[in-house]
Amino acid sequence: MNAVVTPFPLGRAAPAQVGFERDELQRILDLYGRMVAAGEWRDYAMDFGKDAAVFCAYRRAAEYPQARIEKRPALRSKQGMWTLYGEGGQVLKRGHELAGVLFPLERRLVKLVSD
Repeated sequence: MNAVVTPFPLGRAAPAQVGFERDELQRILDLYGRMVAAGEWRDYAMDFGKDAAVFCAYRRAAEYPQARIEKRPALRSKQGMWTLYGEGGQVLKRGHELAGVLFPLERRLVKLVSD
């Protein structure tokens, strides 16, 4: 009898797609819910690709996203894997921690509630 030995793969294989961890998604959806309650956002979309996971928040469904939160693990050791983009596609904040990247949106929410 000839035995066939299949080598065990060394190292970790790259995931087929990037996703949000449970606590990250909880934090994003909590902010989304507060923005909906304030009347700022009405819809959202998520996209999971092999390079990035993206959460987009919309004022109306037919518009460009008012905010886009992107997670790119490949940038973890460089400028940070989290990026917040504004309505025009401009980078509003980059960072290594999700809380710091969400801060401009949370600050705007405080201003909306206080008005």
